[in-house]
Amino acid sequence: MIKDVEQQFEYLKKGCVEIIQEEELKTRIERSLKENKPLKVKTGFDPTAPDIHLGHTVLLRKMKHFQDLGHDVIFLIGDFTGLIGDPSGKSVTRPPMTQEQIQKNAETYKSQIFKILDPEKTIIDFNSRWLGKLTSFDIINLTSKYTVARILERDDFSNRLKNGLPISVHEILYPLMQAYDSVALKADVELGGTDQKFNLLVGREIQRGFNQEPQVVITVPLLEGLDGVEKMSKSLNNYIGVTDPPNEMFGKIMSITDPLMFRYYELLTDLPLSKIEQWKKDIKENKINPRDLKSNLAETIVRDFWGKEKAKEANMEFKRIFKLKQTPSELEEIKVSKPIFPLIDLLVDKNIFPSRGEAKRMIRQGGVYLGAERVEDIGLKIDLSKQKHIILKIGKRKFYKIAMK
Repeated sequence: MIKDVEQQFEYLKKGCVEIIQEEELKTRIERSLKENKPLKVKTGFDPTAPDIHLGHTVLLRKMKHFQDLGHDVIFLIGDFTGLIGDPSGKSVTRPPMTQEQIQKNAETYKSQIFKILDPEKTIIDFNSRWLGKLTSFDIINLTSKYTVARILERDDFSNRLKNGLPISVHEILYPLMQAYDSVALKADVELGGTDQKFNLLVGREIQRGFNQEPQVVITVPLLEGLDGVEKMSKSLNNYIGVTDPPNEMFGKIMSITDPLMFRYYELLTDLPLSKIEQWKKDIKENKINPRDLKSNLAETIVRDFWGKEKAKEANMEFKRIFKLKQTPSELEEIKVSKPIFPLIDLLVDKNIFPSRGEAKRMIRQGGVYLGAERVEDIGLKIDLSKQKHIILKIGKRKFYKIAMK
């Protein structure tokens, strides 16, 4: 473990957008070392979706950095606040989740986070443990420690007011409830994305209201998705899930742009910034091929989630398919009962596409191949009467083996 205050601070600062306040963090690290007492580092996750993607792991990696230094990391599942719905960045009221949805998603979170965090050093907690016990008096007392004017300073709230859009009272309570989590846990540090800055700062104020030393707030960037523009999100289908199979994960990473590649290097690996900056310089001077760097990135990330052997296999498989133009070593097999049938029927009946319209659109865009030939005729029929099977390729990464039963 690093025993020097400045070294710990620099290690924790990498990849952060803002630390409020930097001197406070240094003071707490110094006290922690002097008293041999680890810091309590809290990060809250509302279980709004069952799967974690690489965007979430930016926060998880920062939590891991604190673990590396011997501090106590608390992965807080917002099973109570999830019932309210976080209004951050929303132009409309987010519908609350059901208790059943929250519990189901929380269970999957618990298994996925240990792909990054050390299970022996991670504290998992649920904020219903204290928020569910608050009485009406407790809630009124909590609300007395913050003003409506301050709450309405939030960009999303102020914009909705200007545009005549409704704000429900339960949404106003959300940042106060999240702030009370910090009081209940006596948090020294709270981590969050830049979109959570307002809520994290409310935590500092509410802790003061309960005569606690205010937590240090650390914000990390929101990771762009595969499109390089929007925040990584399942709803935008621009995400890489931590449970994606190795080959799929590798292929998705290889599809990103060169500028985004360096963003991923910075936020999704522990490589020093000096090394990353040197690579940028080497590319400009044509000393290194960007494709080689991207392949290294993909193998590094896949290794984090699937291990060294799976990462190497994914790299070799990608080269085999895209560099040597061969088909994958393992193909999903689709069995059919008739030797001659319309391609469009197969694409829909076997759930390769959700609708005939989607299948036709992909064919028109040139994304469907039979063997090595691009399909151009929407009405094409597959004929297996004179061959054992045929390879169907969808887009760049999906392959199927079509054969008779």
